[in-house]
Amino acid sequence: MGTPALKTTTQVPNTKQVAKFTVMQMLLSSSSSSTFSYALVAALALCCLSAVAAQPQRGLPQPRANSFDANAVILKQNFDSNPDGSYQYNYETSNGIRADEAGYLKNPGSQIEAQVMQGSYSYTGPDGIVYTITYIADENGFRAEGAHIPTPPPVARPAGGPGRFFK
Repeated sequence: MGTPALKTTTQVPNTKQVAKFTVMQMLLSSSSSSTFSYALVAALALCCLSAVAAQPQRGLPQPRANSFDANAVILKQNFDSNPDGSYQYNYETSNGIRADEAGYLKNPGSQIEAQVMQGSYSYTGPDGIVYTITYIADENGFRAEGAHIPTPPPVARPAGGPGRFFK
C-alpha cells in the first residue's frame, strides 16, 4: 500500500563516556595556561553535574543491588508506527514485566476526532503474584481495570428519594 511501517529501536548513549571524552579533548587541545584553567573548571563542573545526576530519584524505591530487579534486562521490545498515525508497541523484561499498547486516531478530520490508546501491563509483586492492568484512554477519559484494583462501593439512594429537598 504506499509507505512501509516505521520500526525503531532506541539506545541510550553513555553520557559519562561522552563527557570524559569531551573533557580530555579540551585538556589535550589547550595551548596556554588560561585555556587549561578554563578546561579544568569545565571538567570540575561536569564532575559535579554527573554526581548530582547520579543521585537516586526521590520518592521512588531503588532496587537493591543484589535484587532480581536490579539485574533485569529487556528481552523483547517492538515499536511500529504507521503512516496513518496509528502505532503499536510492546516489551518484556527478564523480571516478568510486560507491556503492550496500541493507539489510533478515531474519526480523523471531524469535530469529534479523538486519540484512542489501549493496552495492558503486568508485573510480579513482592508477594509473588502477577498483577495485570488493562486500560483504555479515549474521548471518555482514562479507564483501568485489574483484579487487584479496588472498586468503590455502590452509592445508595437517599432515604427520602428524589424531591426530598425540592418541591
